[in-house]
Amino acid sequence: MTTHEKYMDRCLQLARIGLAAAMPNPSVGAVIVYKDTIIGEGFTSAYGGAHAEVNAINSVEDQELLQQSTLYVSLEPCSHHGKTPPCSDLIITKKIPRVVIGCIDTFAEVSGKGIKKLQDHGIEVTLGVLEEQCRESHKRFFAYHEKKRPYVILKWAASADGFIAPLHKEELKPVWISNIYSRQLTHKWRSEEQAILVGTQTIIDDNPSLTVRSWKGRNPIRMYIDRDLKISSAYAITDDFASTICITAQSETPIDTVSYEKIDFETAVIPQIMDICYKRQIQSIIIEGGLQTLQAFIQANIWDEARIFESNIVLNNGIKAPLIRTYKSRTVESVAEDRLLLLKNN
Repeated sequence: MTTHEKYMDRCLQLARIGLAAAMPNPSVGAVIVYKDTIIGEGFTSAYGGAHAEVNAINSVEDQELLQQSTLYVSLEPCSHHGKTPPCSDLIITKKIPRVVIGCIDTFAEVSGKGIKKLQDHGIEVTLGVLEEQCRESHKRFFAYHEKKRPYVILKWAASADGFIAPLHKEELKPVWISNIYSRQLTHKWRSEEQAILVGTQTIIDDNPSLTVRSWKGRNPIRMYIDRDLKISSAYAITDDFASTICITAQSETPIDTVSYEKIDFETAVIPQIMDICYKRQIQSIIIEGGLQTLQAFIQANIWDEARIFESNIVLNNGIKAPLIRTYKSRTVESVAEDRLLLLKNN
């Protein structure tokens, strides 16, 4: 690993800390190095707060050293006024002579303008250090601005013989297929994404709350598809523990704690849901079920990754797991006795 890569890797570590709170901004990491020593670092504050570069610069005790230092940042510094002033202006004001950037910001308001502004003021700019890893770190932000939709994560658990649920349930509750550690990991994932979506039947069968209970973090925005408004206020998803959006064909708004979005179910449903997410600035979403909803995203080829738990439990019969025939990459991890398959889309 080169010196540039070492410090950029630290930027990526910092970026992960601010991931959940920063959205819909990207969570960026920044490091300031003086004579091979880190003298300042920071990550993006909660939405509306200071960006990573500002936090890193402000953390430096001796501000005079900035004029002899190198700033490392995982994403191109902004050059426009949003909720905060441009980071590129602060870098110029502080006379930082060198800036190393992981990847270019493809957001139209920036998209190379920050780099040009720095270069126009005589600052030495190095691009593309750990670029692939930086784009992966900012994948939600890039999906939102490049594809005009959130980053879509499919998630389900399947038995050893390929079923996601039994055909019949005796009670209104989930039948756990994955182990307790996998379920805790699922709650961690929920805390890292902006929204979560399920279909009507999943709510009727399992009565999920779709909140973060086994992990410390904020609850995602809950979304559910309910064409004919079958879901009443008796279901957990309609409580006031998290913001909730119902996708429906009806004009009524019967539950006060739920926000309603009307779509046309006679045309392609998934693109309409993605448009709603884009309008609401939702940059990432987990699709947790059921079969019909998951398969609809797969058939529409509107997904970015799939996280599939494979259990050693055998159901013998039930509802078959969704099927993904093509993907770009596949990795396998272990979560106790469960296997976790991670698929990336083309």
